[in-house]
Amino acid sequence: MDVSVVLCTYSPDLYEDCCEAAESILSQTHDGVELVLIVDGTEEVYERVREDFGDRPDVVLHCNDENRGLLESRNRGAELASGDIVAFIDDDAVADERWLESLVAAYEEENAIAAGGTMTPLWVAGKPDFLPAEFYWLVGVTHRGFADGSGEVRNTFGSNISFRRDVFLELGGFDTDIGGRKGDSNLQGGETELCARMQRAYGRGVWYVPEAEVGHKVFEYRTDFRWLLERAFWQGYSKRAMEVLVPDSSDEEGDFLGQLLFDSVPARVRATVDGETRRQGRQLLTLCLLTVTVGFGYLYGLTRWR
Repeated sequence: MDVSVVLCTYSPDLYEDCCEAAESILSQTHDGVELVLIVDGTEEVYERVREDFGDRPDVVLHCNDENRGLLESRNRGAELASGDIVAFIDDDAVADERWLESLVAAYEEENAIAAGGTMTPLWVAGKPDFLPAEFYWLVGVTHRGFADGSGEVRNTFGSNISFRRDVFLELGGFDTDIGGRKGDSNLQGGETELCARMQRAYGRGVWYVPEAEVGHKVFEYRTDFRWLLERAFWQGYSKRAMEVLVPDSSDEEGDFLGQLLFDSVPARVRATVDGETRRQGRQLLTLCLLTVTVGFGYLYGLTRWR
């Protein structure tokens, strides 16, 4: 099966990272890979992309006439793609060389209509010892407790997700109002909304392939505690919004909360009481603070999304 990978970028500051992401796609073990590189309205970046990748027969380039946002750029990339499968990766990510080979196996062996894999952390400025693995999702990394091995899930991260292209186009792609609805730039959840529509239309979810790995660069600012608190608040807000936009989307969040309350918190309390490490105590405090902050964001969302 041929695979088209859509990579969107816009910032000159991330150009070197974008090139690293692109090279990781062009170095895949799977044959029949096409890279669709979308520049979101930044002419300076497009000129550099054209100079570096314009002569590659396996690369499709496009520049939006203005900045249109990630979801609309991804939809445009899927329209330009020619593969049987369309996959998505971010410009601050690096794919394992067997990423697409692993995803394609899910389509061929499981008859999947969508497949995604694991996001692993690439700590640019070092791993923060206070951040519990249960909250790695705040920095775009697959968290502890996400799934118990391969199988069908609601959705995976947007930087490691793929669809049969005909299914993606039939669904109309990502809802471009997510992240911009009523000027609400703090709203997130494009993959959640799309995959919920896919579930309703096809009765199928995303096949999770743990060994299909993409590394996500966690820059220093993303390990700042204040940034994490703000991120947690708006994630809680977005979860409430998704409940309104996609009424059947909250089951996984409920399961995750149960794991936090009845597994993660007690385990860290025991470790702290036993004097195992100071790190466990810091992570327990962070886990509680982030959980409460997500809750506050959700409550604020109740006032805006009814």
